[in-house]
Amino acid sequence: MKSLTLLRHAKSSWGDPALDDFDRPLNGRGQRAARAIGRAIRGHGLRFDRALASPAARIRETLDNVAKSYGTIDTHFDQRIYLASPEALIKLVRDTPDTVQNLLIVGHSPGLPMLAHRLTRDDAGGLRAKLGEKYPTAAFAEIALPVEHWRDVADGIGTLIRFIRPRDLDPALGPERD
Repeated sequence: MKSLTLLRHAKSSWGDPALDDFDRPLNGRGQRAARAIGRAIRGHGLRFDRALASPAARIRETLDNVAKSYGTIDTHFDQRIYLASPEALIKLVRDTPDTVQNLLIVGHSPGLPMLAHRLTRDDAGGLRAKLGEKYPTAAFAEIALPVEHWRDVADGIGTLIRFIRPRDLDPALGPERD
């Protein structure tokens, strides 16, 4: 059994329109959400043998803020994850060494949410339906994959164990209201 956790970067700032997308930092709400998600990941006892992440500024800052409440995650930054399609992400998953049991990927929408939906099947608890509604910034999905080899990961074989959004932890971290 393998475990794949997918973490979307926290809410970024659009305050500087001249800034390249790759270089956008987190806003204050994003920083708070990343720290809350770090506490939730720690609280669930999740550990990662390998962490792969986009090198974008908002990903790096998300991981820095997660670390403040979770602890440091030894991360390999991979340019291929920046705005990757679900097909590119599944290739990275399948190329993971089998010595890794618990893989974390930190990335972007829409590829990351599409991958989570693609790998999982409907569940009695309704987690997948919640994931399908919206995979907001700083949300994470933990997927159990019944394989011995990462290369055997296929569509629909995974079970969504957890899908936690910042608003599930603190309503103030939910969608902004008018």
